[in-house]
Amino acid sequence: MSRRFISFYTVFIFSPFFLYAQPLDSTTLLVKKTSDFAITGNGNSVNWNITEWVVLTQQKNKEPYYETRFKILYSDSGIYCLYYCEDKKITATLEEDFSDLWHEDVVEAFLQPDESIPLYFEYELSPLNKELAILVPNFNGNFFGWRPWHYEGDRKTIHTTHVEKNGEKNASWSAEFFIPYALLKPLQNIPPGKGTKWHANFYRIDHDNGAVDWTWKLVRTNFHDYERFGTIVFE
Repeated sequence: MSRRFISFYTVFIFSPFFLYAQPLDSTTLLVKKTSDFAITGNGNSVNWNITEWVVLTQQKNKEPYYETRFKILYSDSGIYCLYYCEDKKITATLEEDFSDLWHEDVVEAFLQPDESIPLYFEYELSPLNKELAILVPNFNGNFFGWRPWHYEGDRKTIHTTHVEKNGEKNASWSAEFFIPYALLKPLQNIPPGKGTKWHANFYRIDHDNGAVDWTWKLVRTNFHDYERFGTIVFE
């Protein structure tokens, strides 16, 4: 959760997924609308073809220099995210949801639908498909997450992961998840419509040899620096 960052740059990559990425210095990220679809963990749905990859930047300028990128879509019922993480050593042992997943390999999404109040939704998913979904009030850097109540039915996320092998060795892992608007209530500015703006940020943490972090928008001290979140605009 709390991580330090040093550098900030734009990377363009070629991958088995696709070739292209949005520049990191753009002020906004456009989120395209989709119909609802089934997720598989590796982004096989054709719905993902309507949007581009966004590159996450490795902030500490040290090995491993893994390729990391994500996609985001929205529908009438919720938000879809897809992450691709090159990774030759997967560090994941926690077998329970709502564990301290950030101490191992994980991807994260922070969504702040109403930027006028210091309150946002944090979602984490590990290679073992274990999740952490919390609402975070953050007052002057004092923050702590609250778990969802009646986390069932249409309020539950849908999530799955996939580990890709190159022979006997790990090559990458991917994570795909759906966050229903019903889970985000009673936050304001939900559901989004055409032109709606949210603050948000997207991260990855890898633990091959100590924590190495990737992020969409540069933050100053830790992932909870919501004043440095970027802006997503729903098309």
